[in-house]
Amino acid sequence: MELRQLRYLVAVVEEGGFTRAAARLHLAQPGLSAQIRQLEKELGQPLLDRSGRSVTPTEVGRAVLPYARAALAAADGVRQAVDEHTGLLRGRVTLGLVSGSTGHAFDVAAFLADFHGAHPALEIALTEDTSERMQAALLSGEIDIALLGPTGEGTPAGLSFRTVIDAPLGAAVAPGDPLLSPAGRTTVPLTELRDRPLICLPRGTGVRAVLERGCARAGFRPRVAFEAASPQVLAQLAARGLGVAVLPLGEEGSEAGGGLRALRLAEPGLRARIVLAWPATGPASPAARALLDRLRDVLSHVAEDEGAGAAAAAAAAGQGQGQGQGQVPGSRR
Repeated sequence: MELRQLRYLVAVVEEGGFTRAAARLHLAQPGLSAQIRQLEKELGQPLLDRSGRSVTPTEVGRAVLPYARAALAAADGVRQAVDEHTGLLRGRVTLGLVSGSTGHAFDVAAFLADFHGAHPALEIALTEDTSERMQAALLSGEIDIALLGPTGEGTPAGLSFRTVIDAPLGAAVAPGDPLLSPAGRTTVPLTELRDRPLICLPRGTGVRAVLERGCARAGFRPRVAFEAASPQVLAQLAARGLGVAVLPLGEEGSEAGGGLRALRLAEPGLRARIVLAWPATGPASPAARALLDRLRDVLSHVAEDEGAGAAAAAAAAGQGQGQGQGQVPGSRR
């Protein structure tokens, strides 16, 4: 009896058939079937019922499965103990990412390349999704760590957050838009967007959640005429005069992409955040813990840079009108 045969048995049962199990194990199906038959011959009993549309364990197979899984877990534990002793990380870790979540301040490709170079035996998976779905994936264990825009006002039960970016929400419009009057205006009340067609990120993103909560407090529902996952598309639509783009503001100037002008929404508390998120109990594996520690270190510098930029912009805004408009960054939150 070999560990690989037990692994094959567990995979066939979990996948409900040899075809899917072979694909999962990256094996040829005939070879997988032969290994299971050899295990059954050695034990003297059939472990799988192949008569139905899906393969299921026999009574003996059901009795064997807990021991097979325990043996595989013990073998993985031995390997992990050796790896921890030697400083070698193995396994797989999954990072969820809101597209462009940290703008140009954080080069995720360079970060992952450096981390992989330090831990070449570790498999790193990167997935992109809305913040709402990534929060659920963290809670279910589908992903280990995520950079996302919180969709609620507090930290969800079962998760831990560390703020990386905290930016004001603003309205980006084409030159000549009525929102820009009077000249030199730097802010706009949210109520002035009541009857305007809005251009925003889709539901499930942090920015959309913040906008909808703010409008509810102001007594109206936002009239979202266009939505897209790409901030560049939102800016292009706004530049064509199709509506007001609601996006996080940068602090680098009044000109946004495509000649758009940005006004900060006057209501307090309308801010878009990007957080580093992980299960409140901590990452499950040493690999995930190592990735989280490295992300905390790298992203702390991003937060410091963003904070310094925000403080400088606030000081400039206090010196007079015309200097408080913000740049719309290329980030989906």
